[in-house]
Amino acid sequence: AKNYGRAVYECLRGGLDFTKDDENVNSQPFMRWQNRFEFVAEAVAASQAETGERKGHYLNVTAPDPEQMYERAEFAKELGQPIIMHDFLTGGFSANTGLAKWCRKNGILLHIHRAMHAVIDRHPKHGIHFRVLAKCLRLSGGDHLHTGTVVGKLEGDRGSTLGFVDLLRESF
Repeated sequence: AKNYGRAVYECLRGGLDFTKDDENVNSQPFMRWQNRFEFVAEAVAASQAETGERKGHYLNVTAPDPEQMYERAEFAKELGQPIIMHDFLTGGFSANTGLAKWCRKNGILLHIHRAMHAVIDRHPKHGIHFRVLAKCLRLSGGDHLHTGTVVGKLEGDRGSTLGFVDLLRESF
């Protein structure tokens, strides 16, 4: 967790404004979530102090059950973090809606990751199109969605990717 915090610090100090947990970074034996949150909070504070710029990191609060999810969200809040992250498909829509309500009450932004989406939206003959999943996410309260880019792991064609962004800007 200490090395992870150092990597976050170096990214933020090097010029990035925000970094995020990978969706697979949760609470493994080699990096428990409490330790990761603490080292990341230190990294954010140090990089802000040194640059004079607002910095942040999306801490993944996705957990095996809602109680643990809220425990993680509360801890992120106690550490002064302005944004948290939730995997809305693996965590579930009800969990996401509850977390979104908690975030609004507590002044925290909710970044949504789309982990597991490919199982649902990538097959050309069955599934649910990502536009529908994105609308469901917005209806369940997400503030900010990992839409992917026109290059990279979450690759999509330019029109589709920009379409997701436009869709998320619509009023619901």
